Amino acid sequence: MKIGELSRATATKVTTIRFYEQIGLLASPVRTASGRRTYAADDVDRLNFVRNGRRLGFTIEEVRSLLALADQPERDCAAAAEIAARHLIGVEHRLRQLSALREELAAMSASGCCARSMIDCKVIQAIARPAK
Repeated sequence: MKIGELSRATATKVTTIRFYEQIGLLASPVRTASGRRTYAADDVDRLNFVRNGRRLGFTIEEVRSLLALADQPERDCAAAAEIAARHLIGVEHRLRQLSALREELAAMSASGCCARSMIDCKVIQAIARPAK
């Protein structure tokens, strides 16, 4: 298949496919005599793996590590579980940060700022305060 077909099959922009090739997440494709990239079913599977990994928030380096592990089917999966566990810790940390941010924004919005000028605006004052 051509790059446009791979793009449609995986809902991935052509520029993203080329980027993943440049950084080595996807192998350089076979080229026709005219220089066009051609892809196979394995490329669809690998690109879907990369896309799903990124959708789950894994970094490019984490995806690279997971791909390397996936390329060794007989290997114990403890290393993949370790990567997922570390990623989960990061997700939980970000969720706590987002929850605190939500509370702060809710309090700021609930203050009902009715100032006539920006100098008295409670929203601006709250943003200007040092973080806790």
